[in-house]
This record gives sequence, C-alpha cells and structure tokens, in this order.
Amino acid sequence: MTRIIIADDHPFLCSGVKAVLSAAGMDVVATAGDGDVALEQIARHDPDVVILDVAMPGRDGIATLSAMRETGDQRPVILLTAHIDDRALVSAIKAKVDGIVFKQDDSGSLVDAVRTVASGERAIPASLIERALDASIAQPRFSQLESLTRREREIAGAVTLGLRNRDIADRLGMTEGSIKVYLHRIYGKLNVDNRTGLAMLMREAGAVPAPMAV
Repeated sequence: MTRIIIADDHPFLCSGVKAVLSAAGMDVVATAGDGDVALEQIARHDPDVVILDVAMPGRDGIATLSAMRETGDQRPVILLTAHIDDRALVSAIKAKVDGIVFKQDDSGSLVDAVRTVASGERAIPASLIERALDASIAQPRFSQLESLTRREREIAGAVTLGLRNRDIADRLGMTEGSIKVYLHRIYGKLNVDNRTGLAMLMREAGAVPAPMAV
C-alpha cells in the first residue's frame, strides 16, 4: 500500500484529497498545513509519496520540495495547484518534481499521478514541460535582477526612468560618487556595459518602477 503525506493549508481540501486517495486504496499517514510541518512529518513517517500544495503560508510547496532535494531526499513529490506561474514552474522542474496536478482536474488525475510517480515515472503534462523549457530560456538573464540589493534596485530603477546620477543622488540622499560606485557594481552583476544596457534589461524584464516622487 502506497503511504502518502499531504501538505495543504486548506483543511477542507486536504480532507477531500485524503478521502479520494484512501478510497483508491492508499494510506495517508499524515497531513500538514505548511511546509515546515510537512518536513517534520516526512522525517517522522517516511512516506512513499509526498503531495504538496504550491501556495502555502511560510514555506510553500516549491520551497519544501527544494529543501527535500537539498538534503538528498529524492522520494516522489507531486505538486498540487490551481495555477503555477513560469518562475515557479521552472523552479519545480529544476528541483526534480515528479508530478504536477491541477486542483480543477478530476480526482482520478491525482490518483493516476500518485500511481505513476510511485512506479518511478513522472506525471507532468507535456504542455507544462514545454512551457518550462520556453521559460527557462528567457529566465537566466532576467533572474540576475534577483541578485541586486534593495538599494541597487532603487538606483537601477532610477536609471531606467532616465534620471542622471546627480538627480538620483539628491533623491536618495547619497553622493554622486556613491551612485557611480553602485552603478559599476550593478553593471557587473547584470553583465551590462552602460546605462542604456541596464535600462533595456530592466524594461525587458518588466521591472520599470513608478516615477520617483519629487
């Protein structure tokens, strides 16, 4: 009998999933309302398959999946979600998720997915694999923006708005020399050569800020 742990912060949905799997002859050994509790339950019960809701408070499903993989835990994991954006999808694929099931699918889809991953195969729709591939091609350059500190993001945003170093310095309460130092660091992190390249990257990534208050 396949032993399963379910992590979902909605008790009603969690109970429904448990009922569906139990009716299919599977053993739900524990449930959790967030990722941290899920990790504790996994260590305690050693399930065959783990089902994680993508959107949970605190440590969400993908963060929980990543934490498992970082510790060498390669047991099958299924992500349960109503929607998954490109960034989350790519992260899940990189973390070697075994299955993805949408909450709006019929209950048989989840049962089939559990059986598939328990047998050592993946249960991820081909359309999601293609989407992840397309998104992963576009992400590397834009993901570099995540390396910027809050202050660096402010300065990069000001440059994107067309402000000069002196104007940025005045508005942020800094010296013009400090702005130049920050820009040099930003160029290095983002692998751009100048203000134009920085502004183009920010716009392509949809990271254009609102106009700065006077």
